[in-house]
Amino acid sequence: MSETEKSKSWRDALRAVSLRESGWRWLVLTVLLIVADQWSKGWIEVNYLLGEFTAVFFWLDITRLHNPGAAFNFLAGAGGWQRHFLSVLAVAVTVLLLIWLRVLHARREGILAAALALVIGGATGNVIDRIEHGYVVDFIHVHWQQAYFPAFNIADSAITVGAVLLLWDAVADWRRSREAGRIP
Repeated sequence: MSETEKSKSWRDALRAVSLRESGWRWLVLTVLLIVADQWSKGWIEVNYLLGEFTAVFFWLDITRLHNPGAAFNFLAGAGGWQRHFLSVLAVAVTVLLLIWLRVLHARREGILAAALALVIGGATGNVIDRIEHGYVVDFIHVHWQQAYFPAFNIADSAITVGAVLLLWDAVADWRRSREAGRIP
């Protein structure tokens, strides 16, 4: 496909779905998620010292922790370069997801649009932390006896739920294609 054809296909995709009907309608969810994420992290920062915790259930603590790396503390000890790298990567992915969300039909492709809105909100919430603090504030700490799952926050939860919905939508799309005879 030539560059002219690619450019034309993008223009056609943007014209195919009006702005009012586009997946951007789901950005309300994104904004609410960012507000909830930032509010919860701010509350934790005001009310908990680093490492301080409250046991909620025998398997759940609210614990103020700082994560300078990516998911599950990946790259946490990398010396600081990861802050900028992860922020730039998250912004780039968010821009691409916003473009994808724009060409989706909000109702017909609702699960996919919701998934993208969740990932965008979660990524943005964590980027705000990285820019403001140099780390992400985590506070939900699940464990079983002495086995601890890495701490996470509302933004991480949204990214995870968004990823699950993306997979669900992909499987559903594959099944629809298979039933329609488009794939063997």
